[in-house]
Amino acid sequence: MTCATGDTAERLARAIHEGRRTMPDDRPLLICKPKKIESWRVFKIMSEFIEGFDIIRRYGLAATFFGSARASLDDEMYANAEDLAGRLAKKGFAVITGGSSGIMQAANKGAFEAGGVSVGLNISLPETQTYNPYLTEKFSFDHFFVRKVMLTYASEVYVYFPGGFGTLDEFFEIVTLVQTKKIRNVPIILFDRQYWEPLLAFIEKTLLRERIVIDKRDTALYIVVDSVDEAYDYITKNVSC
Repeated sequence: MTCATGDTAERLARAIHEGRRTMPDDRPLLICKPKKIESWRVFKIMSEFIEGFDIIRRYGLAATFFGSARASLDDEMYANAEDLAGRLAKKGFAVITGGSSGIMQAANKGAFEAGGVSVGLNISLPETQTYNPYLTEKFSFDHFFVRKVMLTYASEVYVYFPGGFGTLDEFFEIVTLVQTKKIRNVPIILFDRQYWEPLLAFIEKTLLRERIVIDKRDTALYIVVDSVDEAYDYITKNVSC
């Protein structure tokens, strides 16, 4: 067992050294299972983890906002994200988002204009996703899974506004990690009952009652709110750092 562990460590060290030397300027996407170990990619993944953790460790109290990057929601929804983020920033929370447009920009704007910390953890995509202009710190990842780890461990509360596949993916990621005790129980806020109710009804009816693939206590891992006051009051009463 010791020998195998030593061999693994040696291979990893070689891969990191080789990767640092050979990392291309134009990094091709990982589309399918690689046929060989790409040393430069191992190095890039590890460097993203190191830089990402270095960023999030600086903030002792933080709130992560998720939601659509598109300008397809009503104006009130963006105003709510901006208002809630601004109020949390004044309370001492660093506000963390994906750093792009839509709900993310609204939350960053609220924190920035309140004089707080506004962090953007962006992702490099084939269709360029730009930073919004309301960031006090930013970093771009090549790998979605590294970025998700950073967003997962960054905060003491997670706020989900209406969004698409990415928002839902991130919601189920956090709920699963709390359910399986991979992270501690933290407040999970779902903003806008009208948007979330159909999904929560499916969870209640199909997953809980019909298929019995979750427990009743799992449906208490998140709370649904319809106003900034509700969200702010719940967060300030239930967040512990």
